[in-house]
Amino acid sequence: MAGASPGPTDRRLLGDVGARAGGPLRRDNRSSDLDSGYRQMYNLQFEEAHQTFRAWEQSHPDDPLGPTSDAAAYLFAEFDRLGVLQSELFVDDERLKKGEKLVSDPETKLAFDSALAKSEQLANRTLSVSPQDRNALFAKVLNLGMRVDYLALIEKRLFISLSYMKNAGILAERLLAIDPSYYDADLTIGVENYILGSSPAPVRWLLRAYGAETDKNRGIQKLRLTAEKGHYLLPYARLLLGVVALRDGDRNQAREILADLAREFPNNKLYVRELARLQ
Repeated sequence: MAGASPGPTDRRLLGDVGARAGGPLRRDNRSSDLDSGYRQMYNLQFEEAHQTFRAWEQSHPDDPLGPTSDAAAYLFAEFDRLGVLQSELFVDDERLKKGEKLVSDPETKLAFDSALAKSEQLANRTLSVSPQDRNALFAKVLNLGMRVDYLALIEKRLFISLSYMKNAGILAERLLAIDPSYYDADLTIGVENYILGSSPAPVRWLLRAYGAETDKNRGIQKLRLTAEKGHYLLPYARLLLGVVALRDGDRNQAREILADLAREFPNNKLYVRELARLQ
């Protein structure tokens, strides 16, 4: 995570995430098919995930979460192909600073952008009638978050990604004001606060003037909420907490989290590889 500097981690903030790993992704019966797609995605079974998400789109043509989820599968496939999610990338700030723009696949980028555009159209249509529709708001939060990830981690356009990050945080706060139990939205706020709150003090001052959230501890608390009580983003939040633990020198906590993720998603070699580096 760009700009962070190592420091002591309060295990009360991280929580005993590893002990809660392995729980099923469930929010309600209606979303069980989407759950399957996200499990396939986290297990690096991207073609299967696309098939699952597109089947959902066909049976729920007005649901923006269908194309949003399909976009997520494209994004994670690029992350996997380019090695973006290797924890050493997040830990080594100097590597991030010197890193050049990664070479993305143009067809994947086109499909990613197309899925996001379709989701935005559906979400805006729903919100024009029902401004507090939680599903549509969440789709927009995810869409903005994925824009941030693509800009920052693949194209290395960190400054431009800040405006998307800020807007995603504002929208996530709006969703949580409507439904505080929508814990997946906490991840967006958590990432913003942790990344920006870990920056040097003068940078934090400028970011606060820009309107960004820069409270590192609040960021960890929000990540922990998603890692413990989230739904579609729960495994991703757990991975990020593992990265937080690594950054702050808590190798035991990082090892626990990665071991649980490796057991839950055995096809994802990232967890196995990074766990081996910690043994």
